[in-house]
Amino acid sequence: MKLIQKYFKDLTEEQLVQLNKLELLYKDWNSKINVISRKDIDELYLRHVLHSLSIAKLISFKNGTTLLDVGTGGGFPGIPLAILFPNCKFHLVDSIQKKINVVNIVVKELELKNVKTSCCRAESVKDKYDFVISRAVTNMKDFVSWIKYNVNKKSFNDLKNGVLYLKGGDLKKELISFKNIKTYELSDFFSDDFFNEKKIVYLPIKYKIKN
Repeated sequence: MKLIQKYFKDLTEEQLVQLNKLELLYKDWNSKINVISRKDIDELYLRHVLHSLSIAKLISFKNGTTLLDVGTGGGFPGIPLAILFPNCKFHLVDSIQKKINVVNIVVKELELKNVKTSCCRAESVKDKYDFVISRAVTNMKDFVSWIKYNVNKKSFNDLKNGVLYLKGGDLKKELISFKNIKTYELSDFFSDDFFNEKKIVYLPIKYKIKN
């Protein structure tokens, strides 16, 4: 929690309580259902919570923003962001039922009223959202093909509606076909070594693909 407070200094008491509960909840359920790797569970706040919250260093979502978290796994990045933005609406989806079961329990325990969940594939989601968020579930081209019809055309945030994708490593080859894609280095936001090669990939919905 000290790590989170180091980078997010204006958290409310309720947000601090909710974030503090995450460790006990995930350690308890991870011992029963492996939703987070054994290696990562001991560094939950660094590798999962803070990593998820990195999106909030790029954009502060305005009240009423709707977000779709594709391949949420154990609830990342959706749950930490839902704590940070209680006046935004989050839809967390994953195709694996046991993971959604854990997410549902965490959402209930934290009393998050702004989160709904679905056990389904991304392609089956028909609703539209301001932003689609995710953590490296597949390559960017395939991901965009799944969700390209799920983004609202009308924007009201400081960034135009689109995709905010957390990925790591050298992405030049993977992203070369997208003309107006942008990447942001997480090391610009956080000093911890874990973030050295990690990025936020931002693709506005009115993207162009190079020939």
